[in-house]
Amino acid sequence: MPGASHEPAGARPSYSRRHQAGSGSARSLLLTVLGEYVLPRAEPAWTSTLLHVLGGLGVEEKSTRQSLARMAADGWIVAERSGRRVRWALTPHGRELLTEGAERIYSFGRDRDSWDGRWLVLIATVPESRRELRHQLRTRLTWAGFGSPVPGMWVSPHVSREAEAKQVVERLGLDVAAFSFSGPYSGIGSERTLVEQAWHLGDLAAAYEDFIQEFAGLRPEPGDPLLFAQIRLVHDWRRFPSLDPQLPSDLLPPDWIGIRAANVFNDLHQAWHHDSQRHWDTLCAAEE
Repeated sequence: MPGASHEPAGARPSYSRRHQAGSGSARSLLLTVLGEYVLPRAEPAWTSTLLHVLGGLGVEEKSTRQSLARMAADGWIVAERSGRRVRWALTPHGRELLTEGAERIYSFGRDRDSWDGRWLVLIATVPESRRELRHQLRTRLTWAGFGSPVPGMWVSPHVSREAEAKQVVERLGLDVAAFSFSGPYSGIGSERTLVEQAWHLGDLAAAYEDFIQEFAGLRPEPGDPLLFAQIRLVHDWRRFPSLDPQLPSDLLPPDWIGIRAANVFNDLHQAWHHDSQRHWDTLCAAEE
């Protein structure tokens, strides 16, 4: 669920942390809560429960209510009234999207496929005057794991993603002027330099280090503190599937920190899961 921003063609992806409790952050945190606690259950969530949880994460009540209204307007959730009270249920569309996101988030970073040494190269240029189209191309190809070492060129060590790249350029109306080919790296230049220019792994490693520093030693108390810690853990981890292209081990530095960060996430999520889910049920039951 990548956010929108206007970037020049050669701009790096943003690895900065986002903790501000504005409306954008409220919607993003709400998505995390819905995916972590409402999606696994058949029961909707009371407005009061969501206000309590997001309030504990630093989101103002007004921002939470605005986010609920906007997500309902976008078809993710639907309001169910019980007297003067309201609770929120996932729509089939919202459940489908959250399920897809959960599968990607919770499995991300655990396995690295073997690599046959072939690269997929896509040439797709967009005039400077069409900045919004350039932004859409960058957003969609970055989400698909492509990197751009120079303007107009996109590369991926996953040749199987050609169909996804083709779909992107066709939907943006760029297929007439786009070209692709695949094969092994040749003798000019260095693969390591190509990787660094396309994905800036130093910045990504720093983001992983920040994640580890924040969560590795965290031991929250039971109840609200543990629930809030679990939400922050998942919320911060959610950004990495759109930042990390999941390069083969052959192209990564030795002892790649992303693997250690994935282990921290999986270990803590599993350790906190039962008690945080039980506390969510307690909060919901108190509202019945």
